[in-house]
Amino acid sequence: MELKILDCDLTVCKVASVYDIDLKRNLFFIGKTDEEISLVCQTEDTPSHTIERDDGWKGFRIQGVLDFSLIGILSKLSAILAENKIGIFAVSTYNTDYILVKSDNFAKSLSVLSEAGYQII
Repeated sequence: MELKILDCDLTVCKVASVYDIDLKRNLFFIGKTDEEISLVCQTEDTPSHTIERDDGWKGFRIQGVLDFSLIGILSKLSAILAENKIGIFAVSTYNTDYILVKSDNFAKSLSVLSEAGYQII
């Protein structure tokens, strides 16, 4: 299975309104519930007014389109990283899954996943 590196720095934050988010940007994930509006975006695109923010994330995606019948892909990746004491922030889209790790663990995460047989592109 191929894992494609996202070539950018990422931020995870909370915003007060979806109107604070520039929807013209190329890469972002929005989660809205009755309790919060979460945003993952490129650090350079982080809104100026955030409630909370956590910078210093890097990420990769599982390359290709994943069929909904596939089971355990994200859990296998997260288990390998957990065994190596690497925390994750996972985001799923219709097509695939994205895994974010803190920048200081990024090289290690790619190394352990490569050793486990994943191809890093």
